[in-house]
Amino acid sequence: MFSIHRKIKIVYDVSHQSYVHKMLTGRKDAFLHPAEYDHVSGYSEPQESEHDFFVIGHTSTSISLASGLAKGRDLTGGNENIIAVIGDGSLSGGEAFEGLDYVAELGTNMIIIVNDNQMSIAENHGGLYKNLKDLRDSNGQCECNFFKAMGLDYMYVNDGNHVEALIEAFSKVKDIQHPIVVHINTLKGKGYEPAEQDKETYHWRTPFDLETGESKMNDDAEDYSEVTAQYLLKKMKEDKRVVTITSGTPAVLGFTPDRRQEAGKQFVDVGIAEEHAVALASGIAANGGKPVYGVYSTFIQRSYDQLSQDLCINNNPAILLVFWGTLSGMNDVTHLCFFDIPLISNIPNMVYLAPTCKEEYLAMLEWSIRQNEHPVAIRVPATDVISCGEPVESDYSNLNRYKVAHRGSKVAILALGSFFGLGQSVLSLLKDKANIDATLINPRYITGVDSELMDELKADHELVITLEDGVLDGGFGEKIARYYGATDIKVLNYGAKKEFVDRYDIQELLRANHLTDEQIVEDILSLIG
Repeated sequence: MFSIHRKIKIVYDVSHQSYVHKMLTGRKDAFLHPAEYDHVSGYSEPQESEHDFFVIGHTSTSISLASGLAKGRDLTGGNENIIAVIGDGSLSGGEAFEGLDYVAELGTNMIIIVNDNQMSIAENHGGLYKNLKDLRDSNGQCECNFFKAMGLDYMYVNDGNHVEALIEAFSKVKDIQHPIVVHINTLKGKGYEPAEQDKETYHWRTPFDLETGESKMNDDAEDYSEVTAQYLLKKMKEDKRVVTITSGTPAVLGFTPDRRQEAGKQFVDVGIAEEHAVALASGIAANGGKPVYGVYSTFIQRSYDQLSQDLCINNNPAILLVFWGTLSGMNDVTHLCFFDIPLISNIPNMVYLAPTCKEEYLAMLEWSIRQNEHPVAIRVPATDVISCGEPVESDYSNLNRYKVAHRGSKVAILALGSFFGLGQSVLSLLKDKANIDATLINPRYITGVDSELMDELKADHELVITLEDGVLDGGFGEKIARYYGATDIKVLNYGAKKEFVDRYDIQELLRANHLTDEQIVEDILSLIG
């Protein structure tokens, strides 16, 4: 096994760039043999190797983390080289700027490698990238140099895919006694022509044919990203105040390059800058615009302060679309998507909605753009696109009014959003197994309690159960349990335990949390007989 010298500590931003590092530090079998694939994380992982120092999956963090290693080294009398590797796309995140600002005053060894391949997930956006281009075009000699302006030493490597050129550069900066940026110009996807030609598609890819580059998966099925893009493009043509915002992930909204071009200035990509995206949306809404910000659940947690301070305290009617909020989405510990309900739904003034089907989602989105009273977040269904097959309401301004989908007695099932289908299964199974005709409720509103309906249930119900596709602590179910706390109504809350899980099997996770219809019905019958 190749051993990286203990006097070198490398922190990879996002840690997608750490794969070769993993191969060189004893983990190559996970990349060579399918049976070993799941033995190694797709991200840096200290439990795997002494050469990994942090679990990293979100962007723009490497400089700050590495600067902490450098400060710790200085405090304890160490002398190792500290290296942060960060891509140009990650430089758009605010934490990267904060890290650079601090490192300039560090005064001791730290090497920042900027891997500049002229791409984020999609194309880069922001004024910084003009300066990076000027630096590339001038072979690093441009008088205007962002890194030098920050107070950092600087070196440029024009052919960053040339191993010997890199060795020469790194030999020069090894053991340097002050912070320096090594700016390397690289080609994303180098060596595989389809990836070189279509960098955005190959940033993240389902299994594909290596010879042709064609996907092996059926990608033609309608999904909520496609539904969203079609709706917003039409809406933006009808209303020039509507603007769609992404923070470096346009695909989540279904905005392909041609759609982005079609939308023009009504589509804004702020780069990987979720905090700015939320504040920008609040400002647009405050001045008469209709901003719609689409973001993955795992990334919205980066912007809690902006949600609270910049948006909700000001009560500006911006719209937030939260995608993949589910236990069934990304299963890496760095990208878990089931903490958004407690994060968003407990901020005052926010209205957080949970549609159950395509028609309800589009109706809620239409209402959220039309209204001017509240900031609104919509937890986009994390299921296949389902049609309700019946009319849905168009006005959601009468807040916290749940919808009774089926009226029964004895047991009430509050099935939130993507778990409405689970609620339907529990309803059917209760009838089959115990001849209990339960009540099924679509809560729709995550942020409040329908006290009138909850009081009505007291007359002929013994048990209320809540189903939510997320973590229980601080979630929707706790609001219902708290409401019934001083009454005779029993409440069972179903969701996920508060924990970090990594590379889990979804069926195992559901069973571990009693989230199958059979387990839920068994619990109900054991409680009420």
